[in-house]
Amino acid sequence: MGPRAAGLVKWAMPVVGGLVYGFWAAAINRDTAAITGWNVLFGFVCAIAFAAAWIGVRMMAPLMKRELHALMWMAFAGIAFGFLYSQTGHTVLRSVIMSLAIAGSVFAVLFYRYYTHEDAEGHRVD
Repeated sequence: MGPRAAGLVKWAMPVVGGLVYGFWAAAINRDTAAITGWNVLFGFVCAIAFAAAWIGVRMMAPLMKRELHALMWMAFAGIAFGFLYSQTGHTVLRSVIMSLAIAGSVFAVLFYRYYTHEDAEGHRVD
């Protein structure tokens, strides 16, 4: 993949992910069968917030050490999942527990990946 295509993918992923996230949040939040203007607005606000957070984490995380890098993605995944899960009508306690389970899993996987993809001086090799 050339640099131009990589740059396109770098920006397309958060936008497409945000649109999917916003649509999903709006679909969960809808009370009736009819789609309302407030429901569409809610979906777009969620999409923009998700995409902005993804871009922010993607820009800041590589500057951190592997622990903080994994921790930033963990927080992003946990918050994003927790918000969607809270829209389903479950209790706050259940939303927190489910969110922590997802966040912990993301941290474990990413910490392992970042730990195994460093050389002896702590520089990323990929």
